[in-house]
Amino acid sequence: MKNSSIPVSAEETAIAVLSWLAGEPDMLGRFLALSGTRPDHLRQAIRDPAFMAGMLDFLMAHEPTLMAFCAATGTQPEAVVRASHHYSGPTLESGEY
Repeated sequence: MKNSSIPVSAEETAIAVLSWLAGEPDMLGRFLALSGTRPDHLRQAIRDPAFMAGMLDFLMAHEPTLMAFCAATGTQPEAVVRASHHYSGPTLESGEY
């Protein structure tokens, strides 16, 4: 479990999400189906910032899933939000545009 008081980079958070999804076959299958990504293309997809943004958005779109990830990894929800902003940029709702 990560020490939540230590800030982590967006890349570390995104990799933690992908690792967690890999351990949750039903959730990973749902994400792959929604994103249109084939399992054999995951290694290439992780180099694409749009893929990473989509994966983080997938996690944040369902609070119980987000909280399950955070509980399992010791990650603060705010770290996921920061990582999402890193990959997708600020949104109108963020007030950072």
